[in-house]
Amino acid sequence: MLRSISAALAILAGSIPCVQANDFIDDSRVSLMLRNFYFDRDFVSGPGQSRAEEWAQGFIFSAESGYTPGPIGFGVDLQANLGIKLDGGPGRTGAGLLPVGPTSGEPADDYSWLGLTAKARISATELKAGTLSPMQPVILSVPMRLFAPSFRGAMLRSQEFERLTVHAGQMNRINLRNSSNMEKMRVSSPFGRFIASAESDRFRFAGVDYRWSDSLVTSWQQARLEDIYRQDYLGAIHHLALPVGQLKSDLRYFNSREDGSARAGKVDNRHLGLMLSWRLGHHTLGLGQMRNSGATALPYIDGTSVHAHSEGALVSEYVNPKERTSQARYDYDFAGLGLSGLTGMLRYIHGDRVELAGFTDDGRESEFGMELAYTLQTGSLKGLKLRARHAHYRSDFLRDANELRINIDYTLNF
Repeated sequence: MLRSISAALAILAGSIPCVQANDFIDDSRVSLMLRNFYFDRDFVSGPGQSRAEEWAQGFIFSAESGYTPGPIGFGVDLQANLGIKLDGGPGRTGAGLLPVGPTSGEPADDYSWLGLTAKARISATELKAGTLSPMQPVILSVPMRLFAPSFRGAMLRSQEFERLTVHAGQMNRINLRNSSNMEKMRVSSPFGRFIASAESDRFRFAGVDYRWSDSLVTSWQQARLEDIYRQDYLGAIHHLALPVGQLKSDLRYFNSREDGSARAGKVDNRHLGLMLSWRLGHHTLGLGQMRNSGATALPYIDGTSVHAHSEGALVSEYVNPKERTSQARYDYDFAGLGLSGLTGMLRYIHGDRVELAGFTDDGRESEFGMELAYTLQTGSLKGLKLRARHAHYRSDFLRDANELRINIDYTLNF
């Protein structure tokens, strides 16, 4: 791993003398994030493994160059991840922090990964090719564990027109969050929602964001996981100033169906979600609803997160066939009490009317979650982030569980 990083840095450094302006260097950013992550899911019902528990230390090195001068600017980015096991063993696997040996059942002592990205910029249009971590409604690489999933492909972002942003991309491989290997993509298939073994080596997406005003942004995207599913997305975010406080409305709609030879089976889903959040001072109160219609669940790429309002839930994603979900959430910024950097959250999600093969026709699930996070504001460790999350999950079709996640993040900027 260290040899790979050294070689990549040598290549990056070797290209610097060829640059005839300082932008390539002056606009560069180099950082090392230290992430310590503890995960414990305690199953309190059903047969099988009693818990999934792992503890790991992650190192995330990132180097992003600026652009060379001229009508077309060129640059290169590098990212290297190293994960080290601190605790974990057979009988406690499944937390998603560490890769597990297929025969031994033993989590790896360490694993590493290196990614390079070439980039070019013309005016307000940027093209990247290589290792990517897209953050788009139809392909969401959120770091829910030690590392975020990453993809191999190309992605374009253009802001040539005022208020309009164009996105497009194509991916052919995914590196899962606890893996060192690039592999073909699959659709997320818990409970046998789709054919889990079906693979695809091409994911395409394109779309636009349009800012109508400072208070309203709308989005449209279309995606295709070749021979598995097609998907259209519409979204709108609106901020409204009220006589007391401010109201944020977040609307998300997905329309999904099978594509080509339909390797993963039938896909037929319409997902509609609305979240209303009222903010007053340091308090934010949110109420949300999600509705799934059609014969199947909402499809998304396995190993990524789904862009639904349940995204932050710890145990389930609440996008099962026919599922209807209600959510209530309360956030508080303790700066209101003079404790800057400390935030808290309470959330309750309830889903019902779930229809899954082999389970009840009216499946129910619910999760009560809480979170406390603190960012150090002063001192030599300023910026150190501590985050603790807990969930109490109960279900008719999934094993009941209590889950705890604790992570400590600290970033060194060079």
